[in-house]
Amino acid sequence: MSDTTELTELKTTALTAKHVELGAKMVPFAGYNMPLQYEGLLVEHDTVRNAMGVFDVSHMGEFIVRGDGAFELVQKVTSNDVSALVDGKVQYSCLPNETGGIVDDLLVYRIDEKTYMLVVNASNIDKDWAHISKYNTAGVEMINISDKTTLLAVQGPKAAQALQKLTDINLSEMTYYTFKKGVFAGVENVLVSATGYTGAGGFEIYFENKDADKIWNAVFEAGAAYGIKPIGLGARDTLRLEMGFCLYGNDIDDTTSPLEAGLGWITKFNGEFINSAALLKQKEEGVSKKLVGFEMIDRGIPRHDYVIVDADGNEIGKVTSGTQSPSLKKAIGMGYVKTEFSKVGTEIYISIRDKQIKAAVVKLPFYKG
Repeated sequence: MSDTTELTELKTTALTAKHVELGAKMVPFAGYNMPLQYEGLLVEHDTVRNAMGVFDVSHMGEFIVRGDGAFELVQKVTSNDVSALVDGKVQYSCLPNETGGIVDDLLVYRIDEKTYMLVVNASNIDKDWAHISKYNTAGVEMINISDKTTLLAVQGPKAAQALQKLTDINLSEMTYYTFKKGVFAGVENVLVSATGYTGAGGFEIYFENKDADKIWNAVFEAGAAYGIKPIGLGARDTLRLEMGFCLYGNDIDDTTSPLEAGLGWITKFNGEFINSAALLKQKEEGVSKKLVGFEMIDRGIPRHDYVIVDADGNEIGKVTSGTQSPSLKKAIGMGYVKTEFSKVGTEIYISIRDKQIKAAVVKLPFYKG
């Protein structure tokens, strides 16, 4: 199949033409034609850490779950405790499968006591919808608004100051993992969320596709004095990895349990959810492998699926994510290792081109700000 055929089969966002016009290097990602980088990964990474950058993450999926039984359905299919949410609060969670793994990780927004928005990964939209629908035995209303929703992540320490002129919502008072709906850049019913995937602070802004150009242009105008730049998926990955945030398909998947992945904090056993009994048993008995962060001691960059070994060359795990950290100027990674090798300070070795390169387990996040 030719490249042109593949590209015509890729989905686009409402802002794809804008990225092309800006000279972005476009790549296929989760079935979408997405910007990998504009100026370059290092510049874009530093822009988000020190000023502000804008990601088009409209490929993400959004489901509305509402009406009688909405709370019960969301509580059943997610691992976190939905009853802890109040209106305007967001929760990080996951969808456990029936065999101990993870269908997806997601955000749960409580709009009101009978209305929730679930934000899921682009590559899992159909899978997640089918999974949740399977447990929707009470006929709760579910609406997939993914294709008509644009999502911008405006991240960085200057985001609140720059965006404030576009809205009456008091951005500086919004605490982490809360959201508000209001007028933004003259557009009504925009959802502004104090969330993100970078650890640099900022907001995620949800609105209808028809307003994409207007809001994109307004955001860049507002941020002009603050060094704003468009940011691609390349920097999104290095930023999230510096924070030790999991990437679905790399660090977590259908075979990794939330407890193995260090997501025990979003796995609450005060009520029943899918596979909760088996996960509780795993919690009580302990896990045989754990997701850890590590920094390279010797020279070498760890990559996905590289083998992790002990000092004697015995395989003890695999790398799930790795990169040269732009902020720390050193190579970092995450991977699953046998539990006895998971303690902070433990020396491990990454097999890179048949050589054993020394690394050490460290406490996450890698980047402390």
